[in-house]
Amino acid sequence: MTRELVLDTETTGMDPFEGDRIIEIGAVELINHLPSGRTLQLYINPERDIPAEATAVHGITNDFIKNKPIFSQVYSDFLDFIGEDGILVIHNAEFDMKFLNWELKNVGHKGIGWNRVVDTLGMARKKFPGSPVNLDALCRRFEIDNTARNFHGALLDSELLAEVYLELLGGRQHDLALNSNQSLQDDKTQITANRKARTPRKARVFKPSEEEVTAHKSLLKELNEPIWNKLTQTT
Repeated sequence: MTRELVLDTETTGMDPFEGDRIIEIGAVELINHLPSGRTLQLYINPERDIPAEATAVHGITNDFIKNKPIFSQVYSDFLDFIGEDGILVIHNAEFDMKFLNWELKNVGHKGIGWNRVVDTLGMARKKFPGSPVNLDALCRRFEIDNTARNFHGALLDSELLAEVYLELLGGRQHDLALNSNQSLQDDKTQITANRKARTPRKARVFKPSEEEVTAHKSLLKELNEPIWNKLTQTT
């Protein structure tokens, strides 16, 4: 039996060694490349303020996260879900693994070895050299519906990545019991149904600060007859 966990994390920034922390972990379980229906979603209090730019990307605010458990209170739930030998399927695995192993080390637990990791970014670059291979680009290439991706959410991105991963595998040539296009389509259909069954968070409105409004007005004054001024005058 092959057990894989398609996984994603959301963080406060780019580098745990500079004080950034994980704020969400999402994962989807595949058994022999078939979705089992089991998923994991953990929101985590990073014990620091979330920068505005991170909130704009993830849609997770300080008010939302402040009452969530800290990593030391939920890491056992994460480890129980992935098990001792589950394979982690991650897009740009270097980023997520850096954060996961930093957080695990911080609570006195050993890190996760790279022998347990499949990086779909490397798979995509090998399959489509020279082409965009971020998650949105791969969804477009494989005609996977990502219209619900208003924010980068760990569970939603894991569900989308699971569909992308099945496409990158190119079928079931290594497993004759499941070697059919219908099997692949059934997998995609099940993952999509699981994703659509979730109730998405309401989109948040991010109003610019007074400083940002002032800076914007100053920039407009420096521009030479911006076209939108002409359009405004004619409407």
